[in-house]
Amino acid sequence: MNKTALITGASSGIGEVFAHRLAAQGYRLILAARSQDTLERLARELAGRFAVEVQVITADLSLEHTPSEIFRQVQELGWHVDLLVNNAGFGLSGEFLSHSAEEYRQQIKLNVASLVDMTHLFLPPMLAKGDGAIINLASLLSFFPFPYCSVYSATKTFVLSFSESLWEEYRHQGIKVLALCPGPTDTQFFTKAKEVELDRKRSPEQVVDTALKALSQNKSFVIDGKLNVLNALLARLLPRKTMVSMLGSVMRKSLASRAKG
Repeated sequence: MNKTALITGASSGIGEVFAHRLAAQGYRLILAARSQDTLERLARELAGRFAVEVQVITADLSLEHTPSEIFRQVQELGWHVDLLVNNAGFGLSGEFLSHSAEEYRQQIKLNVASLVDMTHLFLPPMLAKGDGAIINLASLLSFFPFPYCSVYSATKTFVLSFSESLWEEYRHQGIKVLALCPGPTDTQFFTKAKEVELDRKRSPEQVVDTALKALSQNKSFVIDGKLNVLNALLARLLPRKTMVSMLGSVMRKSLASRAKG
């Protein structure tokens, strides 16, 4: 029987590439995101191209009940999820007070709470089978505080720590847990986090290929791209105050340049 992968945030970017890569490997797919039309088009494309079964779940994971609703629908399908890809998330940039508290609550719910809930729901069936894998989308910003992207970088620090802890807790029981830490990537992320957009980005395909290779090696985390690896290493070598001051200076210059432009 083919294995099944559940991908959140599957309608575009990294999530969409995961869907293509896993379908090419013969996985049955469950695609979850808010955009039903986009998901259904992607499902038809993948089913036709790779001859795999694809199910669509329209869901807003920033809502508290959504992970339980996704789990219920998967149970009704009668499918066992072998690989969970917690990809859904978004970032906000700019000074902390430039966004409302409600916007930050939505970001924390999506980037942190829903990821924990999805993991808590889908991990027990994996343990019962003695086999399974979870990929959680962290970030290069998991490794250092990032001024003008403060809440986002904090949520991704949580994801990295959470994933590494689970890797150690469950690796002896047949479960792989990977924190995927991409740097700037050519996705729709920068539609909301436009203040931190850079010209030089990795592609979603590069990020997903890095993730799947690291998962096959049972790594607890992986950073995509050699330059990003060096940046994470630099963050660990420099005093935290020095690092955050450097990043703050860079961001202030970038914000000032965009304001003039």
